[in-house]
This record gives sequence, structure tokens and C-alpha cells, in this order.
Amino acid sequence: MALGSLKAHKMRSILTTLGIIIGVTTVIGMLSITQGLKKSVEDQVSTLGTNTFIVRKFPAIITSGKQWRQYSRRKNFTYQDALAIQELCPSVQLVAPDIDIYPGEAIRYRSEVTRRVPIWGVTETYPQVYSYFVKWGRFITPMDVEHHRQVCVLGADVVERLFPYDDPVGKYVRSGPHRFLVVGVLEEKGSFMGSNQDNLVMIPLTTLQKLAGEKLDVDIGVKPKGPREIESAKDQVVNLLRRRRGVPYDQPNDFEILTQDSLMGVFNNITGKIFIVVIGVAAISLLVGGIGIMNIMLVTVTERTREIGIRKALGAKRRDVLWQFLIEAAVLSGVGGILGILLGGGMGMLVRLVTPLPTTIPIWSVFLGLGFSSLVGMFFGIYPATKAARLDPIVALHYE
Repeated sequence: MALGSLKAHKMRSILTTLGIIIGVTTVIGMLSITQGLKKSVEDQVSTLGTNTFIVRKFPAIITSGKQWRQYSRRKNFTYQDALAIQELCPSVQLVAPDIDIYPGEAIRYRSEVTRRVPIWGVTETYPQVYSYFVKWGRFITPMDVEHHRQVCVLGADVVERLFPYDDPVGKYVRSGPHRFLVVGVLEEKGSFMGSNQDNLVMIPLTTLQKLAGEKLDVDIGVKPKGPREIESAKDQVVNLLRRRRGVPYDQPNDFEILTQDSLMGVFNNITGKIFIVVIGVAAISLLVGGIGIMNIMLVTVTERTREIGIRKALGAKRRDVLWQFLIEAAVLSGVGGILGILLGGGMGMLVRLVTPLPTTIPIWSVFLGLGFSSLVGMFFGIYPATKAARLDPIVALHYE
């Protein structure tokens, strides 16, 4: 009977569940985005390696202009700092200094141009520390770094745009007035937190310093000799850099040490705050939807007063009427939940189509959305159902 009543008023039922639909769509859509993004971040951060850490001037995330100004006053790291770590820290196997220039420069090959390509200044150790691999040609060599050679290694997307039908190795590309010999092409890396890691050009770090200035800030990737030497490597690096930077013994470090765990912690902290906001919006939508269900169920009780009287006259008990209207409210809300799940999944798929962000819907979120929406319907259906169950059959039969 509950289903029959809902089918008889399709449009009213859909409009009634609009709040439920919006609430569940919001939760499912955001969950699909954040869970997919989390998996992508985990995959990308794992390439850093559990044994590797990064030394840099800035923290992983800056949340305000005040913080930016505060950290900007710190001293820049230099290529010489990286060389000192390699030479003076016994527990360190490799260091990989790099300079990144964003949003990038226009790169040209003959008539082809690709704009806003990030330029990375790196050394020969970069692939071993950060898991970048050369697909064609070679990577930057120690001689390239030592002699400030104007050579480059291209990301896969840059090659696709500039050399769609040609082998780029051995060709020259231009960035402004500067010409670079292409010596290699990187394997595809994919996106990381929405950033395309295949849209880049790597050149020797010393070449970038020569062309753009020695004062550019350097990030330093550090790879210890083994898992047992991670902590000793960190201690050695911290002590060395504090001395080189003149940090007083009673003051905190004026630099950051980023590890795989700390990067994931930052990401989880951000997504956690976003999810709290999403839950708040969804809760308001579900509350509005629940109130809408309660109001429409009260109208339904009034419209079906004679039907209730007939059922009671034929022997239906209070609990029978109560459960009929509770189930009707739960089904009404559950239908809204199903529509919300479908729309939320569609939102995730749309995001995946138009952006580099991955999406995935956890199976538990589907059951959570369906179950919670049904519970909302039952909760807000208690008052109308109780009112229907308490109707006097004699009064109900005489209702016009």
C-alpha cells in the first residue's frame, strides 16, 4: 500500500525528497572525489619512498598570506647546502637538489608552442630519489651539471604537443631567447593533487641558476643509506643545516623536513576539514528534506483519513497503520537516497572527465547514504504515523 501511494503521487514524492537528494548527492560526490584523490596521492607519495625525506624552506601547505610572509623571510637553501649534506652526513646515500619555476614558460619548437610549462632545475641524482624514469634518450649527467650545459629532458605531455610526429631527441627547443638540446624524454608520471607531472621540462640545476639567478630557493631530496639510518640521517642533516644557517641552539629549525607520512598527514588534515564542511551542508539538507517528508506525510494522513477509518473498521490494529506510514516515509526518503547516490556518482564521473582528478565511490558510502536517508525518513515519519494510528475509526469514517 505504501508503494502504491508513492506511485500515485510521483511528482509530489520527488519534490518532497529534494532535500534528501541534495544531501546524499553532496556526500557521495565529495566522498568519490576525496577518496579517489587520496588513492592518487598515496600512489604518488609512495614514489618518494619510505626512506626518503625532503628539506625545504616552506612547509607543505601554507594557509594564509601572513604565513607566506613569515616563511618567505627564511634564508633560501643553496646548491652548496646540498653538496655539504652529501659530503658531511655519513648516513646519507644521495641528495637531489632541485629548483622549480612555476607557472612556467612558453616552450617552442619551430612553429609549435606550448605555454606555461614548469621548468625544473635538477641534477643527475633526481631519478633515483624521486622515481622518475627516462623513456627515450638519457637523463642529465654530472658533466651537464658541471659545465652548465643547455640540455633538457621533456615530460610526456610536452613531447605530445611539440613533437606529435617526430622524435624529439637531438632536436632543439627554445624558452625565450635560450636554446636547449633535447637529450631525453620522461616516462608518463600522471597527476599529483591535480598537478600534471608530465607537463614539465628538466634542465641542469646549474644552468637554471646561470640563466635565472643564483638566489633561487633550492629544495633538497635526501635518501639515507638504509631504513635503519633514517633517523640518524635526519639528525645529521638537521644539525649540519642549523650550523650552516646560524640558527641559535634555543631556537626552532628555520626549515622543514617533509616525509611520506607528513605529506599524507597534511593531505588527510585538509580533506578532513573539507569533509566536516560537506557533512554540515548535507546535515542541513537532510534536515530540510526530513521536515518536508513530515509535512507531506501529515497532508497524506489528512487525505487518507477515510481509508484509515475503513482499515481500522476491517480489523487493522494501531501498529499496522503506524508501520504502513513509517514504511511509506522510509521508502520515500530511501528513493531520495538512491537518486542522490546516482547523482553523486555522476558528479564524480563528470569531475574525472573534465579534470585530471581521479574519483572512486567507496561501497560503504553507498550503504551509508541509503541507510541514513531511510532512517531520516522513518524519524520524521514518526509523528505523522502516530497521528494516523491514533485516529478514531468512527470519526475517520465520517471525515469528508
